[in-house]
Amino acid sequence: MALSRRIFLRGSAISMIGSGTAPLWLERAACAAESTGKRKKVLVAIFQRGAADGLNIVVPHGDPNYYALRPAIAVPRPNAAKQADTAIDLDGFFGLHPSLSPLKPIWDRNQLAIVHAAGSPDPTRSHFDAQDYMESGTPGLKATSDGWLNRALPPAVGKPSPIRAVSLGPATPRTLRGGNSVVAMDSISTFGVRDEAAALVLKSMYGGSKDQLLGNTGRETFEAVAMLKGIQQTPYQPAAGANYPGGRFGESLKQIAQLIKADAGLEVAFADLGGWDHHVNEIGQKASVGQLANRLDEFGASLGAFYQDMGDRMEDVVVVTMSEFGRTARENGNRGTDHGHANAMFVMGGPVKGGKVYGDWPGLAPEQLYEKRDLALTTDFRAVLGEAVHSHLGKKTIQSVFPNYKGGPEKFRGLLRA
Repeated sequence: MALSRRIFLRGSAISMIGSGTAPLWLERAACAAESTGKRKKVLVAIFQRGAADGLNIVVPHGDPNYYALRPAIAVPRPNAAKQADTAIDLDGFFGLHPSLSPLKPIWDRNQLAIVHAAGSPDPTRSHFDAQDYMESGTPGLKATSDGWLNRALPPAVGKPSPIRAVSLGPATPRTLRGGNSVVAMDSISTFGVRDEAAALVLKSMYGGSKDQLLGNTGRETFEAVAMLKGIQQTPYQPAAGANYPGGRFGESLKQIAQLIKADAGLEVAFADLGGWDHHVNEIGQKASVGQLANRLDEFGASLGAFYQDMGDRMEDVVVVTMSEFGRTARENGNRGTDHGHANAMFVMGGPVKGGKVYGDWPGLAPEQLYEKRDLALTTDFRAVLGEAVHSHLGKKTIQSVFPNYKGGPEKFRGLLRA
């Protein structure tokens, strides 16, 4: 029986995906499940998989070299007429891609900040390695077994919530692997126990096991299922007319909002959006057309809907975006860009000192480029994430989250209010 229980755990514990009618014992537990009743500080990490083009997302329209390097795919300068398909001016030097118009009101409310020329100091141009380094939080080290977001969880006070760490997706991402329990799910509605037989196994495990690891995992699984079952009893209606776009990313952010509002003890959440590797046809005949615009439509509308939906709950939330590396400063011959180096990161939330582009702009002149081809790095991504962990989640030991990082609060950019 021990073997079959382990097989059950491997297939369904913590990262369970299923649907159907729950057994009565689970229904009772779900109805009895109560929220923690206390508003937690929440960090939401978003990964843009594929190496997003930070130079066409946050456009340095005040740098003439940008237009010299990208004669065919540069986003046009803002103009007084505020015509479509031009950059949305932020500060006279930087502007947003026109598909990110849902983010401009958040910028104007000083709750959206941008860190440009940011990213991993490791020079790799491999998607796999760069994502691994960024999700582990240890650039250049492949042997790290856990992820920075798992390590970022503050020490539990009392009995921790079974859903204090959640990923929206079919499997636990690299960044959330580690010693703290994590729930990975495609959606709240499909997270459950497949059938009565599996439920009975879970109930047996929850009641106790001679195997401590097995018993603990079974109990955590049961508690997570029960709590999520309770949360989904009431259909979720986004607030303030927020309209999440169709697609997995918008749905992921909507469900993160639902979990936060349920006061169920969520502390960290993760979602990702792929499709940023634009070697060909990144920009069409105008900025609002092409692969990049399609990605940014979903990206910007989802973040804008999340902000609108959360309302004053954004005071408890910080959202940080990242991508494994940027794109080449110079366009290629296929109206695209190739693998680059530094990028742009977004930081959104009530505690954010927004309305500002942070970081030291290195410039795009030939002698200023990294390896004569890429935007140079001036802010280590760990300084951005470290500030969110330190100042928002309250975890003061940055080296425990980023073990080979030599920086500390002195490296922070001052993105968050004290």
